[in-house]
Amino acid sequence: MRNPWLVFGVIVLCCGVSSLSAGEPLKIAVFAADVTPPIGSPVAYAPTRSIVDPLSAKGVVLLGKDAPIVLCAVDWIGIGNGGHDTWRERLATAAGTTADRVAVQTLHQHDAPDCDFSASELLTENGVSGRRYDDAFAREALNRTAEAIETALKATTPVTHLGIGVAEVEMVASNRRILGPDGKVALIRFSSCRNAEAIAAPEGTIDPKLRLVSFWNADEPVAVLTYYACHPQSYYGKGDVTCDFVGLARNAREKEAKIPHVHFNGAGGNLAAGKYNDGSPEMRPVLAERLADGMRRAWEQTVKTPITADDLRWNIERVSLPVAPHLTAASLQQKLADESAEPGERAASARKLAFVTRIEAGVKTDIACLHLMRITGDCSGRSICM
Repeated sequence: MRNPWLVFGVIVLCCGVSSLSAGEPLKIAVFAADVTPPIGSPVAYAPTRSIVDPLSAKGVVLLGKDAPIVLCAVDWIGIGNGGHDTWRERLATAAGTTADRVAVQTLHQHDAPDCDFSASELLTENGVSGRRYDDAFAREALNRTAEAIETALKATTPVTHLGIGVAEVEMVASNRRILGPDGKVALIRFSSCRNAEAIAAPEGTIDPKLRLVSFWNADEPVAVLTYYACHPQSYYGKGDVTCDFVGLARNAREKEAKIPHVHFNGAGGNLAAGKYNDGSPEMRPVLAERLADGMRRAWEQTVKTPITADDLRWNIERVSLPVAPHLTAASLQQKLADESAEPGERAASARKLAFVTRIEAGVKTDIACLHLMRITGDCSGRSICM
């Protein structure tokens, strides 16, 4: 079953298609920075031993009637807790805005760095540092991204039109958990799978549609944003840094179309490429081409509509996310302090403890909604989750 309304994320992008009167022009700045780790720096499961593909932090700054809005997507496995706070604050300073108008997301490639200054501090306090996080490199990469924003803002481009395109991606995403007749999980296929029964099982409930938003200066495309719900892994775990099939698809389309591309979506919940991916190196370019083909077809189906600064809105809802009952600060601290535990277990405990501590302190998560265009009537099919 394919469900077109199944979406995940913390930023909703709403696009209407009403005709507009002339108003103050919208402007855009497009930025990109290299955020590839050095050899020896930790990635998810091993130290970096080679660079297969460079990693990027890419995004746009939208300038309307209010303070600038920053959308940034990073080729890392994650940026969380204090790391996320620091990234948003630093990019906000670079863009001349506030942190609550900055969205920083990761594409969640596994052979890529992780950033969590809160968890890293806890690990250092407990005698386990440098195995999971490279804070010095993370701050260097953040500074490069901020500098890229500052440079981009010196040469902004007017935006006169917004483009919207949609296309279905074939044979990439599938459900990870496969239910049996009793409604319980019978089979699991992760990012890759070689179990014949699991491979033969249905695709499951996914959102098959890749959605594309483009910004135009008259007839000249300035930037393209794309979204597709699926975990981004083909194979991983040896320390060979890669932007994986999502980054390869994005890069291929950017090279082909000669337009900056920013791709969003990372960890996709109950979604991965397991049905269509056996984990062999040969499948990475195959998955990349399938995703790039969806990007290409969405681009070809783009419909343009005039837009002005009046049509840009940014709304925030701050929420407190519930913590699972078994995640208690005391038990996590005990595991973190256990010198006999595996380093990976201690690192996971540090990350969870940092989150639990934030929640208990009343720290909330921003859910942001970016509105482009005026919504008139039913906006079904015009909401895109970033």
